[in-house]
Amino acid sequence: MPFTYWGDEMYYKVTMKDVIRIPPKFFSESLEESIIKSLREEYEGKVIKDLGVIITIINPRDYGEGVIIPGDGAAYHRVTFDAIVFRPELHELVRGKVIDLTEFGVFVRFGPIDGFVHKSQITDDYVSYNEKTGAFVGNQTKRILKKEDKVLARIVAISLKENVQDSKINLTMRQPYLGKEEWWEEKKKGGK
Repeated sequence: MPFTYWGDEMYYKVTMKDVIRIPPKFFSESLEESIIKSLREEYEGKVIKDLGVIITIINPRDYGEGVIIPGDGAAYHRVTFDAIVFRPELHELVRGKVIDLTEFGVFVRFGPIDGFVHKSQITDDYVSYNEKTGAFVGNQTKRILKKEDKVLARIVAISLKENVQDSKINLTMRQPYLGKEEWWEEKKKGGK
């Protein structure tokens, strides 16, 4: 499956070519609609090695007559199409939102994927998880990290699997000017 990259950051527009199977349930649609629906069922939400997470499929083109294989009932078409892809990069900074906390760390959503920040990577201060408030609290700084907080973190490990839910991305917020916005605003002003 050949492809070409355009873009920067973690989002890319990728041109791909494939033979797509159009099931009979789509035969009542126009050929373009049938192709895009089939491509979206096949690709969206999946992780492709060396590409990343397929967000959406757009602009199907260069398709012509299809082939029907006896006994299958579906039509097969060669097609060129574009995909919007999300590909996290090691050491990249990400802005995200805390979506869940556990006693061992926090989960941060950025783009279509979640990353994990171990409690030892939340801040330079030792933090404790307070079950009552559902938040992490710094022992010395008394800084609080809770659900829905917006944070800036750095990607320190990536393990993308075929299924997005099985993928793992580890983050850190211990470096200068990372963490909750209020924390690095305090640091800029000379706070701890």
